[in-house]
Amino acid sequence: MKKEKKITGIYIRVSTEEQVREGFSLAEQKEKLLQLCKFKEYEVFKVYEDAGVSAKDIEHRPSFQEMLADMKKGKINYIVAYKLDRITRSVRNLEDLKLF
Repeated sequence: MKKEKKITGIYIRVSTEEQVREGFSLAEQKEKLLQLCKFKEYEVFKVYEDAGVSAKDIEHRPSFQEMLADMKKGKINYIVAYKLDRITRSVRNLEDLKLF
């Protein structure tokens, strides 16, 4: 049985300077997630980055929308993020993401 190749999109986001001070900077998220993907042997397609953008909705995040489009096109089949709240804080938006 052949294992499914895990092609990931890494999603990083910060919304405030406070997150940068508390260790959630874009650079730190990216470094840790690249290390995780290497350890798990995931192929990284692209790092998608939204800086200074709230997670209150998914429509107003350009890189997030690009990542979803790439997933729909089959370019990626996994999304890796530092914490769930980097993706969304809305249960409704999380449920909508199950459609992909």
